[in-house]
Amino acid sequence: MNYQKYLDIALTFIKNNAANVIIAILILVIGLWLSKKIVKLTQKLMEKRGVDITLQNFLGDLLNWALKILVFITAIAQVGVETTSFIAILGAAGLAVGLALQGSLANFAGGALIMIFKPFKVGDLIEAQGEIGVVKEIQIFVTKLNSPQNRLIIIPNGTLSNGNIINYTEEGTLRVDLTFGVSYDADIKHTKEVLMQVLLNNPDILKNPAPTINVSELADSSVNFAVRPWTKTENYWKVYFNILEEGKLALDKAGIEIPYPHQVEIKK
Repeated sequence: MNYQKYLDIALTFIKNNAANVIIAILILVIGLWLSKKIVKLTQKLMEKRGVDITLQNFLGDLLNWALKILVFITAIAQVGVETTSFIAILGAAGLAVGLALQGSLANFAGGALIMIFKPFKVGDLIEAQGEIGVVKEIQIFVTKLNSPQNRLIIIPNGTLSNGNIINYTEEGTLRVDLTFGVSYDADIKHTKEVLMQVLLNNPDILKNPAPTINVSELADSSVNFAVRPWTKTENYWKVYFNILEEGKLALDKAGIEIPYPHQVEIKK
């Protein structure tokens, strides 16, 4: 091969475009230096906002490569290289990759939204996509929950971020909704006093907000009372089961009947 020919062409090009070549080199050097500074500044801002470390690294790498490509295209355009075709190739490649990874990109975007806006955090009890559980791990593409039955639930972040999310932990307290049905012969005032004493005697029930007891329904065979105590989130199921048991025992002790279906045997 005639290397001298190509060397002469290169030297002639550099001689005729010396100013542009120098400017292109400066664009590369200064552009790459600025890129590093911008990436570091962005990562510091994400760290201050508490963005997950996995997302920090991913976004940092993504921004780093995007800035490097921008600097490279700007530099070669400075020396007169046609960049239109180059940009078109990059765009087509990006579109192809995007279509191939459409589901993964949606899940990544959902994960980014969850980590930025933080509708929940690790350790929160949430309900979403028909599932309920404690958040075990928030990853880039999926979120893992631990159900009350100790099952591992994996939900894609794309669907999770676009659906309704109920966070039971965020406010720190929960209202326990219970219903007690008593006979129509029972005295309403006395029944409320018996049930209220059960609530007041339970140390896990909060005084503020105060528990309430109200007649909620006049059913076919019972007068139903809506019993509504408040407790800390972590004590919800403890209070729920204890009040059911203690309420039944207290009503029995007070002689207040809880109706139930009776079967009458007809003797022939």
